[in-house]
Amino acid sequence: MKKTDSWYSQRLECDVTVARWGEIGTPFLIFPTAGGDAEEIERFLVIDTLREYLEEGLIKVYSCDSIAGRAMLRGDGTPQYRMWLWDQFLEFVGKEVVPAIRTDCRSQDIGIMVAGSSIGALNALASICRFPESFTHALCMSGTYDLQRFLKAPITRDFYHASPVHHLADLEGPRLEKLRERFVLLASGEGEAEDIGESWRVADLLGSKGIPNRVDSWGPDWKHDWPLWRNMLHKYTPGMAGAEASS
Repeated sequence: MKKTDSWYSQRLECDVTVARWGEIGTPFLIFPTAGGDAEEIERFLVIDTLREYLEEGLIKVYSCDSIAGRAMLRGDGTPQYRMWLWDQFLEFVGKEVVPAIRTDCRSQDIGIMVAGSSIGALNALASICRFPESFTHALCMSGTYDLQRFLKAPITRDFYHASPVHHLADLEGPRLEKLRERFVLLASGEGEAEDIGESWRVADLLGSKGIPNRVDSWGPDWKHDWPLWRNMLHKYTPGMAGAEASS
């Protein structure tokens, strides 16, 4: 049921691991949190949470190392290097992970669902915004969407293109038209360390560009932690996969 693969990414200038669980179903890429690796979601029981959907053949789950997130947490290099790396990580997702998923699914045009929590939610949002021809639905949980306050430096052109909260307002043309056929679900608690205001700000930006989205509040009893994200994934996955299957 589980398979892992590793390769050297010239875009990221390092080895990267991608893990997969399941045999058939809609491909579902779930990003780890900022410092996580490809198998983080297994250690934190996300795979157990989704097991019934995996066994039914509803979904196949994929995850990859959080290369840019780790660099951000450690403070690798200069802020400009970390901004460059974030842009390269998205290129890695769209041009290396997506083709690997489609090869594994034996379909070169299959739509992929994407999700993530905390900074992983930013990666999910950024992935669907950059590659709407590949990703169809994004579940963004307890998202942290503006990293400029962590970088403490003027944004570069690389980071402008990598950060949806910076570039979406200026987006026009075919990519925006494709995004208007997609759906972004922004789910957040309102307990300890949660900031649902970030989700509302992203929703306003998406809505201003005509991109379908919804904010779901889970209320003040849910804090910024794995129990919330496991429950969100269990609740939302069947509807996302069902929508993808019928599209």
